[in-house]
Amino acid sequence: MRVRGEIIHWRGPSPFHFVAIPPKQSAEIKALSRALTYGWGVIPVKGIIGATSFTTSLFPKDGAYLLPIKNAVRFGEGLELGQTITANLTFSPKER
Repeated sequence: MRVRGEIIHWRGPSPFHFVAIPPKQSAEIKALSRALTYGWGVIPVKGIIGATSFTTSLFPKDGAYLLPIKNAVRFGEGLELGQTITANLTFSPKER
């Protein structure tokens, strides 16, 4: 799945950068979530931004999903807060 969004900063107990998955794509992910989640609605993904591959997990938030952008990805690709990026995500069904 290809997603596009703006890098935002969340100042929670553990500050991090995220991209909000657009509503239509979040709904598609939600429809598949039972086969993908390993608990608490968190969904593991493999991602590619630019030339950088990474693994992370999508977090559910207010009916949508957030894609964490690790510092190694941000710095490696020269990404900045407020920048709009495109990420390619791959999902794997959880093992039973």
